[in-house]
Amino acid sequence: MTAGFLGVTYDWVKAAHLIFVIFWMAGLFMLPRYLVYHQEGMGDATDEARWIDREAKLRRIILTPAMVIVWVLGLALALNAGIADGVPGLGWLHAKILLVFLLSGYHGWAVGYSKKLARGQRSVSNRALRMLNEVPGIAVTLIVILVIVKPF
Repeated sequence: MTAGFLGVTYDWVKAAHLIFVIFWMAGLFMLPRYLVYHQEGMGDATDEARWIDREAKLRRIILTPAMVIVWVLGLALALNAGIADGVPGLGWLHAKILLVFLLSGYHGWAVGYSKKLARGQRSVSNRALRMLNEVPGIAVTLIVILVIVKPF
């Protein structure tokens, strides 16, 4: 597809978007697991320091930069598809954007909780933390279905 303002760069933008989605999802699969291990290991200062460092590097190097790039490229693709022009048949894209918005909120929560753990504060049980670990997998499953099947 070369229509829209992206023209011949459309395929490159789409490829970059997907690459950074993979990076972001890798980080969203890793950070919650790190949080589980970090929380379970609280009390051992050396172990805690390692988890704090790992989490900070993951957030700073992979997770947050990838999310920002996903949003920038994704919005360019959505605008190119005509989402702001009222093009019909984009219900799936509206649903996808809603899920990505919610996933971004989850990202923010996980980053915030990692910083709370770094301060020695825990407010979520180990069991609940393990359950929350599944959120990115469920979200990405729904997003992929929306993008590939375009059910509405």
